[in-house]
Amino acid sequence: MIFDAHAHYDDDEFNEDRDKVINELKSNGVIGVLNCGSSMEGTLKSVELAEKYDFFYAAVGIHPEYADKFDENTLKEIEALTKSSKVKAIGEIGLDYYYDENPPREVQKKVFIKQMELAEKLNLPVIIHDRDAHGDTLDIIKQFPKVKGEIHCFSGSVEFAKECLKLGYYLGFTGVVTFKNAKKVVKVVREIPLDKILVETDCPYMAPVPNRGKRNRSEYIEYIVEKIADIKSILPINVKEQTASNVRKLLNV
Repeated sequence: MIFDAHAHYDDDEFNEDRDKVINELKSNGVIGVLNCGSSMEGTLKSVELAEKYDFFYAAVGIHPEYADKFDENTLKEIEALTKSSKVKAIGEIGLDYYYDENPPREVQKKVFIKQMELAEKLNLPVIIHDRDAHGDTLDIIKQFPKVKGEIHCFSGSVEFAKECLKLGYYLGFTGVVTFKNAKKVVKVVREIPLDKILVETDCPYMAPVPNRGKRNRSEYIEYIVEKIADIKSILPINVKEQTASNVRKLLNV
């Protein structure tokens, strides 16, 4: 009973065996996958996957890495895609200040705001990418109190987490929570309520221990669930059931 709240099965890493892998997911207890767009190409592929597989859903949007490729036509294309009943969120959108080669911060912020405006207009949740940009991310989401969503691959402090929860956001946790140096993430998991947690792969990236370094896939959420259960001193089945319920509530599925 695993619902992967953030995946990229459109990625080139799955070109050789995509259909095989996806068919195996369902056989291995994966009941749902939200495939998130990054580039426009990835967004289109996400919708294709969601329409092909009954347990897949799509988020449509432009990742901050591609913010300099965004224009009014892009916005119109994204809005048109939301007419599909399988499109459940706007994402992956946000800010990434980690890489110097990413588009300028002001460009990223402008594109982030444009997509938040679209989410507000369409009454859709957002899937937010926030890397080394906690302050600006919080400032922008505060401008849109009607918009709810998820902070994907949460990497902030307990204090930042609580601010996000106040605004009605869920926090997503990936395989990072299983890494030895993930003390800050572990502390956040311990402090926040289970009904605000989502589990996700970000596959093919960030596979959890013991598969770290390998191509990630949704079944590996089992290890994330076990770690969260250990941190909170509860049963893994409780984590699976609650996180699946959380993402269904967020996406209205």
